[in-house]
Amino acid sequence: MEPMVPFAKMNGLGNDIVVIDMRGRSDAVTAEAAIALASGERTGFDQIMAIHDTEIHGVDYRIDILNRDGTRAQACGNGTRCVVQALASETGRKSFTFKTLAGILNAEEHEDGLISVDMGVPEFRWDRIPLAEEFFDTTRIELQIGPIDAPLLHSPSVMSMGNPHAIFWVKDDVWAHDLERFGPLLENHPIFPERANISIARVIDASTMDLRTWERGVGLTRACGSAACAAAVSASRTDRTGRVVTVNLPGGPLKIDWRANNHVVMTGPAEWEFSGRVNPATGGWLAEEAVA
Repeated sequence: MEPMVPFAKMNGLGNDIVVIDMRGRSDAVTAEAAIALASGERTGFDQIMAIHDTEIHGVDYRIDILNRDGTRAQACGNGTRCVVQALASETGRKSFTFKTLAGILNAEEHEDGLISVDMGVPEFRWDRIPLAEEFFDTTRIELQIGPIDAPLLHSPSVMSMGNPHAIFWVKDDVWAHDLERFGPLLENHPIFPERANISIARVIDASTMDLRTWERGVGLTRACGSAACAAAVSASRTDRTGRVVTVNLPGGPLKIDWRANNHVVMTGPAEWEFSGRVNPATGGWLAEEAVA
């Protein structure tokens, strides 16, 4: 089997993505390859989106998603937008249906170049997020950082967008909190048996909010699409906002629409950086203009 396959380095609002074309192959991108690519100066990424063939009726492709540490991820909205842009450029099509670990996702590229991804239906039940213990009301759970009598952060909203999320609400600047320090502690807290994405959110008004995220298996990220969805849904669910929200991320804004059918649709851009070929077993790669 040919060891090298096409790849594209892309980003969605600064969320670094590597799209790897695994169509026509039976193997998969290995954790070793992901870790090797993540350590590269030019190929460093937040997620790998590997495009595979599928025989599922009505589904165009299966997407295998890997984090920087080589673990599998269920969902990546920013990465899905990058996949749509790459496929639309190749095929001329505008709409696609994908199979991921989080389920079936529909996505389309608009005339203005923005891309919408139907991220599916949010999950609020404690055992499906999942949490390690039962909480009847997941709009706020008992979890805090700092002294018991004066916590720095407390009572996050928790939910799943195909992957677990905890959103801490603050009234001051989201940059005023040391997310790099406590993000890994909360990601690996025993209450989250599958770990969790940890976000700090500030509501500006009924249709606008700021968000920073420590992404599970990745770390600090300039943009996490599923976290933006989780934060917008949680804000609406707790009467902080309406159901259509612009979420301002460090990398830029995403529009999140929690529709009447309960589906969450995320709209934003994607950007191509460079292309090349990569060995999906080792992570060794060749850029279009030079050897890595």
